[in-house]
Amino acid sequence: MSTKPKIVAVSGGLYKPSRTRVLVDEIVNGLVHHQPADVRIIDLSGIAAELGAVVTPTDLPRHILDDIHAIEQADLLVVASPVYRASFTGLFKHLFDFVHHEALIDVPVLLAATGGSERHALVIDHQLRPLFSFFQAHTLPIGVYGSEADFSNYRVSSESLKARIELATTRALPFLQKRRQPEQKLAAA
Repeated sequence: MSTKPKIVAVSGGLYKPSRTRVLVDEIVNGLVHHQPADVRIIDLSGIAAELGAVVTPTDLPRHILDDIHAIEQADLLVVASPVYRASFTGLFKHLFDFVHHEALIDVPVLLAATGGSERHALVIDHQLRPLFSFFQAHTLPIGVYGSEADFSNYRVSSESLKARIELATTRALPFLQKRRQPEQKLAAA
């Protein structure tokens, strides 16, 4: 059994390639650069058709149930969505509708989003943060927003976005390490 922390990342982009997925990968890479971890990335573009066709948990395919279980067992969540009409994608919300309402209590969540311009940057505080407050998760104070201008050929090209990613991942690390400490002490006993 691995003693590494479990990082689960959800990319709410519905298309490939996706700036949202690029942002998720950069954040996760920043985290594991400093803290080795078991990582699972859930990319909505790969499960969108199956997820969208299901309205009850009993009808979910096994692999999507496994994704939901991974979300519920995460030591740290990285969640990102592109902005559509001033909010996260509907399928992003639909996925989290299947997560047990008490499974994320005190789980640290690093929030991120992408959009066409800077005018959508408040989606992190006005849409994503309330969703995870419902779950009583610990949303980290700093989120990461990237606009279309921050990317070139589906790569992060903006130095300011790179700096925001570095700042957010650096500030997330203590929460990830603290979350693993009680379990490590039990294993040592």
